[in-house]
Amino acid sequence: MTMLPRGTRALDWLDETAALRWTAGLRRVLRPRSAFESMVDLASNDYLGLARDPRVVHGAVCAARTWGAGSTGSRLVTGSTELHAELEDELAAFCGAPAALVFSSGYTANLGAVTALSGRAALVVSDDASHASLVDACRLSRARVVVIPQADVSAVDAVLGARSERRALVVTDSVVSVSGELAPLAELHAVCRQHGAVLLADEAHGLGVRGVGGRGLLAECGLIGEPDVVATVSLSKSLGSQGGAVLGSRAVIDHLVNTARSFVFDTGLAPPSAGGALAALRVLRAEPALPGRVLDAAAAIATAVGAPRPRSAVVPVILGTPQHAVDTAAECLRHGVRVGCLRPPSVPAGTSRLRLSAHAALTDLDLARAAQVLATVRARAAP
Repeated sequence: MTMLPRGTRALDWLDETAALRWTAGLRRVLRPRSAFESMVDLASNDYLGLARDPRVVHGAVCAARTWGAGSTGSRLVTGSTELHAELEDELAAFCGAPAALVFSSGYTANLGAVTALSGRAALVVSDDASHASLVDACRLSRARVVVIPQADVSAVDAVLGARSERRALVVTDSVVSVSGELAPLAELHAVCRQHGAVLLADEAHGLGVRGVGGRGLLAECGLIGEPDVVATVSLSKSLGSQGGAVLGSRAVIDHLVNTARSFVFDTGLAPPSAGGALAALRVLRAEPALPGRVLDAAAAIATAVGAPRPRSAVVPVILGTPQHAVDTAAECLRHGVRVGCLRPPSVPAGTSRLRLSAHAALTDLDLARAAQVLATVRARAAP
């Protein structure tokens, strides 16, 4: 038998790791979708149904024709256009914040905000349901990080009260992406203010769904614009485009421009994405009833699967094992309904689930079809 040189076996561990993923039911694969499929969509984050709205597409096309396909550089070099500034001004005004700063994604917005507002001499408190982008931001922050149970305000109070660091940052999702639960933002902010800490809330799943006209949960709680509150938002969910942004005081935004590495060293958001997001924002501003349609659709989906009335666009269906969730999602797809499928590490072990997302564009016929398929598939797939 011919032995391979040691150097050629350096990545043998990849096969071993892949086999373990397969056995555990945790293997993930890419499944490109067609532009012309006729599925009922209960999987995407396009909550307002604007990703293919002609007005939003037109905004992206016009931006491409005016500014080109790419931003050509980082925001501090050539990557800031008048279009970026226009989007930042209108986004801040819509949400009620003093200022905004656009990043290339919601992920980089969270990385930039958390790392720039913390550091070695700071404390960061994060709940255990925080999105991966917040988790990674905490890891990169070089701060002391304390993870507490989701929505445990008393735990936050205790950690902040016992800290020795001068600066402290409390981070949370306003709407938990995997469960649709709402964070107790008012209570968290009260504790932050008592202890001189800053509250950072990721509004990725709140913008366009919660608050008057879809302005987000922070606005709903009367907190947006407070000097000790920072919001991050995604432009790729309710606004149907791509990118992210940080909303806060002008001092916070100026600090990020100068210190947030995922802003300073990243290529700016592509103009077509900025144009699409701006067009979607204007649609949302002109049609304030859209968020209500999302919540009505979510309520109909919850009724179909026997879940409590949701407070966001997300309806979780806990199935337990990864393979059970994968098989159930695949069966839904075969019947014409696309659903989300979440397994560890996205969710805790033993809680693999379907993630059903409501959209404003779902028709009564779509919802009836989805209800029928979900009922049939779940009955067949019961372990």
